[in-house]
Amino acid sequence: MSKGKLQYCCHECGGVSPKWQGQCPHCQAWNTLAEVVADSSHHAAKRHRGLAEASPVQVLSEVVLADDIRLMTGISELDRVLGGGLVNGAVVLIGGDPGIGKSTLLLQTLSALSAVCGVLYVSAEESARQIALRAQRLQLLHSGVQVLAEIQLGAILAELERQRPAVAVIDSIQTVFWDALASAPGSVSQVRECAAQLTRFAKQSGTTLFLVGHVTKEGALAGPRVLEHIVDTVLYFEGDTSSSFRLVRAFKNRFGAVNELGVFAMSDAGLRGVSNPSAIFLSGHRAGVPGSCIMVTQEGSRPLLVEIQALVEQAATPNPRRLSVGLEQNRLAMLLAVLHRHGGIACHDQDVFINAVGGVRINEPAADLALLMAIVSSFKNRAIDAKLVIFGEVGLTGEIRPVQRGQERLKEAVKLGFTHALVPKANMPKQGIDGLQATGVHHLSEALDYLRGH
Repeated sequence: MSKGKLQYCCHECGGVSPKWQGQCPHCQAWNTLAEVVADSSHHAAKRHRGLAEASPVQVLSEVVLADDIRLMTGISELDRVLGGGLVNGAVVLIGGDPGIGKSTLLLQTLSALSAVCGVLYVSAEESARQIALRAQRLQLLHSGVQVLAEIQLGAILAELERQRPAVAVIDSIQTVFWDALASAPGSVSQVRECAAQLTRFAKQSGTTLFLVGHVTKEGALAGPRVLEHIVDTVLYFEGDTSSSFRLVRAFKNRFGAVNELGVFAMSDAGLRGVSNPSAIFLSGHRAGVPGSCIMVTQEGSRPLLVEIQALVEQAATPNPRRLSVGLEQNRLAMLLAVLHRHGGIACHDQDVFINAVGGVRINEPAADLALLMAIVSSFKNRAIDAKLVIFGEVGLTGEIRPVQRGQERLKEAVKLGFTHALVPKANMPKQGIDGLQATGVHHLSEALDYLRGH
């Protein structure tokens, strides 16, 4: 094969440039262009075809709809994140930090599925002996999981074509390579083309594929952004490796709701689903401690009770620190300004530290009111009632805005023994909830008055 022409490819969007530039001309990202060899082989024309078989033009109303029966994985928390189970021909991309439990979860999944259908575990990073050692540790050695240790795409596709398994795992997509390309494994072109060919096989054969992906130091999936567009579902493993709890979150799902959350606990026997994560997140909660507040966040269809902790301390430097773990830092600065303007509490000379206990990342504005109440509790050194749960969005004018699914949040709080709730006026239950005394507020000043009276 003759040496190809040098090009520069962006590892964020996959765009190609004839010369190196500091900024990608396609996605405007900085320092993302890497040198690659242009593919001039006869395989180039073969690569550029659809991911599914060609079909004639049809009227949308005349398309035959068949009821797809989802395949349950045997792990309820994973089924929840996937939208109710596996769909034939679906391609699921799962990413996470090294050692967080991706391979462990997929090996457990295939072991459970091996009793009802054919499965294949393709390892491009470990040998078959290493996988067997992990299976022995997880007490899964006697399951019917087929194992293939291979990194060459042609050999992997040949084995998939021969076995036609119902579910297959490729661990990982960054280490698989196609010898028709001159670039090294893990490069933009290799990851893109290998994922495209594996996806094409899944759509044509009906095999459900799990692709394991590496992540960058920023926590995003490594490789070109087009990789996330090719697949049907994108799952992220979250959590601290020093903690026993793991969170699996869906960021894209063509067959179910996004932002669903699965909670797992790591044990000697592998990952096990947590049916009541709220109790886990509140297990270390201490009553009567200033700066602690309980809120209800909504993760997909599941309400979760999470403890928000705040520490407000006199700043030792001219520039006070604002540190937030699990919540948005920019929103913290905005809420402190609202607290000063509409609550009369100034923190401009105070260090403010915020933490969402349990490694949960809260992205919804429903945490605003609980966050401010925790800050006020720490600032005034006055504990919040241990049986009080708080949620609500705070606007720039100090108004308390309603949040979605307020009734479900309150019912979840009652299940865990909470007797009082401070919520937006519009989220007040119309018929009342047994065992819960809810108080609705319109403005931040009303919430602060409530806190002073309790």
